[in-house]
Amino acid sequence: MGVRAESLEEIEAQITELQHQMQLSVAATTPLESEVAKLKKQLDGIGSQIKQSEIRMQELAGSITEREKTIKNQYAVLAAKVRDYYKKSRFYSPLLWMVSSRSAGELTRGLTYKQASADEDKNLIVRITTEIMQLEEDKKQIEADKAKLAGLQAKLDTQKAFFEKEIAGAKKWQAELSGKIATLTAKQQAILTEKSGTFQTTVGEVPLADDPASRPDYNPGFSPAFAAFSFGAPHFKGMSQYGALGRAKQGQGYEQILKAYYGGGIEIRDHNPDAQITVTGYGTYSLEEYAKRIYEMPGSWGDEGGMEALKAQAVAARSYALARGGEICATEACQVFKPSPKGGKWEEAVNATRGKVIYANGNPFSSWYASTSGGYQESYSANGYSTPGFWDTPSGQGGWTAQAYEKTAGSPWFYKAWYRTRSGDACGRSHPWLNSEEMADILNAWKVLFNGGGDSGRVTPESSCWGGNPYSKEELRGIGGFVSVSGVSVTYAGNGVTATVTFQTNKGEVPISGADFKKAFNLRSPGRISLKSGLFNIEKK
Repeated sequence: MGVRAESLEEIEAQITELQHQMQLSVAATTPLESEVAKLKKQLDGIGSQIKQSEIRMQELAGSITEREKTIKNQYAVLAAKVRDYYKKSRFYSPLLWMVSSRSAGELTRGLTYKQASADEDKNLIVRITTEIMQLEEDKKQIEADKAKLAGLQAKLDTQKAFFEKEIAGAKKWQAELSGKIATLTAKQQAILTEKSGTFQTTVGEVPLADDPASRPDYNPGFSPAFAAFSFGAPHFKGMSQYGALGRAKQGQGYEQILKAYYGGGIEIRDHNPDAQITVTGYGTYSLEEYAKRIYEMPGSWGDEGGMEALKAQAVAARSYALARGGEICATEACQVFKPSPKGGKWEEAVNATRGKVIYANGNPFSSWYASTSGGYQESYSANGYSTPGFWDTPSGQGGWTAQAYEKTAGSPWFYKAWYRTRSGDACGRSHPWLNSEEMADILNAWKVLFNGGGDSGRVTPESSCWGGNPYSKEELRGIGGFVSVSGVSVTYAGNGVTATVTFQTNKGEVPISGADFKKAFNLRSPGRISLKSGLFNIEKK
């Protein structure tokens, strides 16, 4: 089975990979907008505090005015009292009181009165002085609080302005992305559709020798030479047929193989073998007679240690047909059916798994499969159930590529440079290798597509096979400025895609995201040269 009807929409939606950038940008903008909302709430709170503070200050200011009037009068009394207290303290003489007193009682009363009067004056002085000092402190505190709140508001205003500027920049970038997405021409869509991994195929049609010019050991006759090698080819979801063969050769049974690719949440159940399957153009067959006529995996694998892979394929084929409601086409858009039973080891595998079907959440599961994923299986969902995404090796990403099951099985599509269509048309190219100038041309195309400066609609192959009005190399060079490429390195992400491609050029080191490079490469690469997978490498020799 190649690319099914259900997956075509998904693959076509991925043609314009700029939409992924849009999603990332929106995801990055959302927290900024949330932060601005939070800051606005804080600003409102501080504004409320400032208003409350201003009310308190007005009240306190009124109180201070009244207190100042009172204190002004008290201050005059205080001055008089201080002078009087000073005089009394300086000129007071107990001996004089003794001489002038008529009796001891009068002396005692006089002294007591004098002391009380002095204490009262002293207390009044202290009280008035304290109130004056408190008045000054209140004034200072009000001014300090007002300045502090104003400073906090200014700080938050600055932060808010920063985030609003970032959001505005992100929105502008998103608008630019939308413009670029909208301006992708019909011709560019057609080029991407053909050059991306949207073709359909079955394992039985893959020549084991493959094309020597597509291998890394090919000598193009010039140096430096660069070629883009895809890992895998069709849709990368569900069961890898070559991966199943590799697992079978290492001793895994068909149930273990199926659960590896579709996840531990599936069930392998017995289904009515006489259930009816209607095949477009061929009539109706029982489930088992239908399975015997599926041409999706070579029967010869049964003699090469792959009998369990054939069994896994038989179960997957039944499940896929039932999940479509029992009505199915006979082509690669569904799964390949021929009116004559295939016989041999394939029929043995069908008989050995009679009625076995994959279930998920109580219903037959739409069990996708394809030839070669390149070592990473992408997740997909059906019946409310999702398959796992994982590196198809015995030891995860650490075992890729050396231990990949597809490599063990000898898939000719595990690692391949593509420059021909399925019909064999190469648009005049005898190999997929590019020279330094041609690779620099790809970088100039990338710059126009993702950094502007030119007409992105003219970024198409400079070849009579595609027609239109493509830029010449000289025109693109005048925009991008890349003249030569001398080296390249690649990094991979944990989710099964090429993360970054970094080139050494006449303009220095240039890193490009894997998704952006794939789009630029497929839109500008000469002839039919293309990348079929988001998981790829660039070879240099």
